[in-house]
Amino acid sequence: MNEGKDNIIFTKSRNFAIRIVKCYRFLSETNKEYVLSRQLLKCGTSIGANVMESKNAQSKPDFISKLTIALKEADETHYWLDLLHETDFLDDKMFKSMDDDCTELVKLLTSIVKTSKQAN
Repeated sequence: MNEGKDNIIFTKSRNFAIRIVKCYRFLSETNKEYVLSRQLLKCGTSIGANVMESKNAQSKPDFISKLTIALKEADETHYWLDLLHETDFLDDKMFKSMDDDCTELVKLLTSIVKTSKQAN
């Protein structure tokens, strides 16, 4: 397991969760959008929660499982970001920035999961 990469994923997933919470607040307060933004809040913050849980995994398969769940949550986050963008709740700039961050998380999580599986 690459310790440097793990620190990056903890930091980036937490920072992304903070952005998601702020985006939810913006969407609900400014646009009065509660349904789609709530879905975004759930999956976007779940990425970091699962990454954090992986720190205390009971076994390597448990570690891989937690990060695989985080990866699935990141994929779902892409979906909600795209839907909010396509329905004009997120402008191009905000969407691109958040989507780029989410893509980076997907790449990092994919790499860690693949590396962890190969080390078995």
